[in-house]
Amino acid sequence: MHKENIITAGKPVAAATKALIMVHGRGASAEDILSLAKWFPVGDYALLAPQATNHTWYPQSFLAPPAQNEPWLSSALDLLKKMTGQLQQQGITREHIYFLGFSQGACLTLEFIARNAARYGGAVAFTGGLIGDRLYPENYQGTFEGTPVFIGSSNPDFHVPVERVQASAALLQSMGADVTEKIYDNMGHTIIEDEIRLATERVFG
Repeated sequence: MHKENIITAGKPVAAATKALIMVHGRGASAEDILSLAKWFPVGDYALLAPQATNHTWYPQSFLAPPAQNEPWLSSALDLLKKMTGQLQQQGITREHIYFLGFSQGACLTLEFIARNAARYGGAVAFTGGLIGDRLYPENYQGTFEGTPVFIGSSNPDFHVPVERVQASAALLQSMGADVTEKIYDNMGHTIIEDEIRLATERVFG
């Protein structure tokens, strides 16, 4: 399963008041996702990026029945839960913990916060949606209490259907998140400047 292999940057946790957990996509690395930090106003944050075993958080598409992605999916979710718990133990309150993920990492990020809804600092999902062959509302609990969430994606996107992005945004909104959803025509499977601008305004502003 996933080992606790976490790459850090930014301020040391002991010296920071805010933390950003950055979750890489399939085939990518913790270093890759950390390089995005330079585009956001997070200079005073502790930055933490877990590295997935074999560069993949779970083996199948995020649209597969969840059982087909086990035990890797549960292992990945457990790792994020452990990381948030450790940050709180080290003095960073939950309202000052932020999340950012791309593609498979965005899906994992959204799935984690929905299963553990609370007032976080905020979350950014670049091209992602909640995990499963359908939505499983019974897996999600808690309330976001206004946590800002930005979800950006392309129409079309080869990996992430727009319908799942929209359904995920609606479900998070119903749980009390302040969701900004932006769908870009023919953006491709990437991150563009306008997404960075909106995420900065809505989540890190």
